Amino acid sequence: MTTLEQIFEHKIVAILRGCNPSNIVEISQALYEGGIRLLEITLNSPGALDAIQQVASQFGDRMVIGAGTVLTVDEAKAAVTAGARFILSPSLDVELVRFTRDLGAVSVPGAFTATEILTAYRAGANIVKVFPASVGPAYLRDIRGPLPQIPLMPTGGVSMDNIRDFQKAGAVAFGVGSALVPASQGVTVEELEALRKRAAGYVGVIG
Repeated sequence: MTTLEQIFEHKIVAILRGCNPSNIVEISQALYEGGIRLLEITLNSPGALDAIQQVASQFGDRMVIGAGTVLTVDEAKAAVTAGARFILSPSLDVELVRFTRDLGAVSVPGAFTATEILTAYRAGANIVKVFPASVGPAYLRDIRGPLPQIPLMPTGGVSMDNIRDFQKAGAVAFGVGSALVPASQGVTVEELEALRKRAAGYVGVIG
């Protein structure tokens, strides 16, 4: 199964931003036990490249690792070298989209307006990250009206309360950040169990 096929199948991308680097493997394990199979480690987190390499090595094909907040082609290259298989950005950079595809990785740039979303798709984006998605599911549904062929992944504002509505609006995947994994996520027995339960809850909701 390709990376893109795995994203379409598993749908929920757990975003780790600002977590303690020494806790990343334990956090990832708890997410995996909760049913999460897609993990994004943002490059503006401490020790991000080392964390990507460590988690990719630890989980192999059991979990697909991506790099988030990628802003330059150099960052994309470093992330893929470390083991990232998909590259996400908060904004649209056509050169970065094309470079990511040339690297053999899945490109998920951020865009918001219909013009940006179509530009990203025409540049070669595999999925377009609708960011921020805090405007709600109705916006995604409106965008898909004239652009139903473009796979969309809402990110920024996705929670347990609205993820099902985003799915009904046509999202192919979901970026879930602090609502699932807060930057302060700890690794006590109780904290990891709570994380497992949150992960399982998200997986269960989208069925």
